[in-house]
Amino acid sequence: MDLTDKRVVVTGAAGLVGSHLAAALADDNDVLAVDDLSKGTRERVPDGVEFRQRDMCDPEDVADAITEDVDIVFHFAAYTDTNYGNPRQLFEENGEMTYNVLERMDEVGVDNLAFTSSSTVYGEAPMPTPEDYAPLEPISIYGASKLADEGIVSTYAHSHGIQTWMYRFANIVGPKQRGNVIPDFIEKLLEDPETLTILGDGRQEKSYLHVEECVDAMLHVVEHAEDDLNTYNLGTRTTTSVNAIADIVADEMGLDPDYEYTGGDRGWTGDVPKMRLSIEKLSALGWEPSLSSDESVRTAARGLVEELRAERE
Repeated sequence: MDLTDKRVVVTGAAGLVGSHLAAALADDNDVLAVDDLSKGTRERVPDGVEFRQRDMCDPEDVADAITEDVDIVFHFAAYTDTNYGNPRQLFEENGEMTYNVLERMDEVGVDNLAFTSSSTVYGEAPMPTPEDYAPLEPISIYGASKLADEGIVSTYAHSHGIQTWMYRFANIVGPKQRGNVIPDFIEKLLEDPETLTILGDGRQEKSYLHVEECVDAMLHVVEHAEDDLNTYNLGTRTTTSVNAIADIVADEMGLDPDYEYTGGDRGWTGDVPKMRLSIEKLSALGWEPSLSSDESVRTAARGLVEELRAERE
């Protein structure tokens, strides 16, 4: 699909990935940014992009955002915290939002959808994990919600004629991010530069992709993948351990703290200790990341250190 001169709706547009995507699309398209601002902030939405505060759990709000003139919906609105305090709410409302969006698209004849899933649908799978790995056995409610969403999306792709591009993300990092290991470490070290508490044993090891590369990969997939349902892993070929993230953050802050560990091989119930996605399918489509996982972490950490220090001044 050619992403030029299109009417585009981005749900979850005040979040990390949604806000960067809206900015990337805005030069060549008419973009409507939609978010309920329960987590993201209005300031994240790029200047000059139309914004509406709407809740995708409310069918009337969905109908206001998705109209007959829309060419494609990028549906990113979701609870994304794998350790969210109300797992029932996360599961039910993630599914409700996705169903509402698809139902409305079908109703008004919008037949292109890009949807963000997650590496968590794989559970604890052999690495690198390809898109056709089975069985999918998530170990968190978040992962289960994304797998359920994939089922709804698949149904509308195959039975309702909605062409879909579905992304299974590695860990995405970048500016203005909060609630992730990198800003968490920075905030802890701003409070206590001498000691850093690390969840688990620090040996958890995952793939990290910078948000700007994530957005570039998403757009490449939409523009080049042509099946009714296109499922692609987005990540890097390398991984970074939690201990390495701590080292990078400390280095960017000019600190040398002692590390303390909460123990165990995972940070919380449902945490997948090791994750690396196969990106061979993405590579065959013509896209490769330019940053390694370590480089993505360092780039994000450098910007976040400046942001979080500035917030305290």
